Amino acid sequence: MIESTSAFRTLLSAAHDAGNWNPVAGGESEASVFRSEDGSRYAKCVPADHVTSLEAERDRVDWLSTQGIPGPRVLDWRLTAAGACMVTSAVAGVPADRLPAPRLQAAWGPIADAVRRLHDLPAPQCPFTRDLTQMFATARDVVARHVVNPEFLPEDQQHTPAEELLARLAPQLDHRLEQESSQTVVCHGDLCLPNIIIDPETMNVAGFIDLGRLGRADPYADIALLLANARETWIDERQANWADETFADRYGIVLDRDRERFYLHLDPLTWG
Repeated sequence: MIESTSAFRTLLSAAHDAGNWNPVAGGESEASVFRSEDGSRYAKCVPADHVTSLEAERDRVDWLSTQGIPGPRVLDWRLTAAGACMVTSAVAGVPADRLPAPRLQAAWGPIADAVRRLHDLPAPQCPFTRDLTQMFATARDVVARHVVNPEFLPEDQQHTPAEELLARLAPQLDHRLEQESSQTVVCHGDLCLPNIIIDPETMNVAGFIDLGRLGRADPYADIALLLANARETWIDERQANWADETFADRYGIVLDRDRERFYLHLDPLTWG
């Protein structure tokens, strides 16, 4: 991980304001993220062995910014022997996970509308994929390397061997591939509340961020994550049920709970 300010300055050595950045806590283990002093830009820096993944994210941010979907824009890209750094515009607003339940309720309909608009982009024109074949291959690799993070798993699965969790999903693979082939959309790929920025005045979606997994996929790859993550904010089961029904109505879908569970259980096995 590029942690030191000096390493970051090396990557932005040609920028006249290279010192006017502040580190942002959290994020991916292989990346260091910084915010400009005026809050208008973010910089993500990675060491040399992670340049390819950052290049892929850069290309996705660039592409989505031309599709009428709100999000960041790539402002700069710097590559050195030490690694790479991508500078993007900030999306002004509040991450949806920081909203208390009543405020998230107000934004929930607009969130569903924004997800629908993203999924309505012409999938054949999207140059990126995160299809189920790729997801399952990634899961097999992560499980084989014994690097599944148990904190990402549902609580009732955290003490189950990852090999067993993946084996439970394998019998469904052919059926899920058929579903995906008949309904492929442009997915965010990591559609959790921190990656949805809300305008606090209008409560509309100001933009989607962290686009490194964006690509063609089954819509439930997004829907499952979003609904599960939002349940951590709702006060009780009644509110959670309201949120699911409201999302389904605004999005225009009858929720398939088995399909939802499949993607909810697969996604944690793809991080590592």
